Amino acid sequence: MAPTARQRYGGTVDDRRQGWRLTAVLVAATALIGGCSAAAEARPFPAGVPWDYQLGGSYPPAEGTGVVVRELSDGPADGVYSICYVNAFQTQPGASSGWLADGLVLTIDGEPLADPDWPDEYLLDTGTEAKRTAIAARTGAVLKECADRGFDAVELDNLDSYVRSDGLLVLDDNRALATTLVAAAQRLGLLVGQKNAAEDTAELAGAGFDFAIAEQCVEFGECGEYAAQYGDAVLAVEYPGPTTDACADGDRPSSTVVRDRELSRPGDVGYLFRRC
Repeated sequence: MAPTARQRYGGTVDDRRQGWRLTAVLVAATALIGGCSAAAEARPFPAGVPWDYQLGGSYPPAEGTGVVVRELSDGPADGVYSICYVNAFQTQPGASSGWLADGLVLTIDGEPLADPDWPDEYLLDTGTEAKRTAIAARTGAVLKECADRGFDAVELDNLDSYVRSDGLLVLDDNRALATTLVAAAQRLGLLVGQKNAAEDTAELAGAGFDFAIAEQCVEFGECGEYAAQYGDAVLAVEYPGPTTDACADGDRPSSTVVRDRELSRPGDVGYLFRRC
């Protein structure tokens, strides 16, 4: 059952306190995302080169690797074009308290709504301009950290969170936030990748993304949707399945790798890394 207007935006004392916190976040947002200074120069994206997806822990890239995606905490790879992972539309596991305190998590009947596949990640509430601005302020600080640490680009994950919102959010909500975040990142000299959401690629075009990172586009027959928008600037990762041989598919992106689902490190049980 969808929450009533009072349940989501009511006038209780707790709601007013939440409003005060949100106002403070909105004030901070002006400095982070509303600046008018000239954009830093971005390093061109090296389309079509071998790459590695290292979200399960960093390690020295294999010889010939041209692009690496890592968590912010791991830092960029030396001498390799490095992309910083940013969970832009859901909370990171174990890091939801601030989002909850500021009223930026989507709720149903007062309960925060979690991603059914990742129950320790809550959906951010992109449903109003005020909340999008507050989310952008918090996420903008993360984007700045990515730039300060020396990353060349960022990927924005969970663009499709609206499909898990029980109808409380729509694509336009997430696209509006994405547009703000892309502009903020590009002012910092970072290129920005669309992560998944193949079915929304055409609608997301106006947000200003520079490249795409696609999971399982070979398996689901979606690679062409990314290629139509980004050409050869598509990083594809396939996870092993019982019937799919991604590397045998002639329509796969040139930058395609096969990885284990845990994205583990060399020496770990189950580690898999294969270039196509």
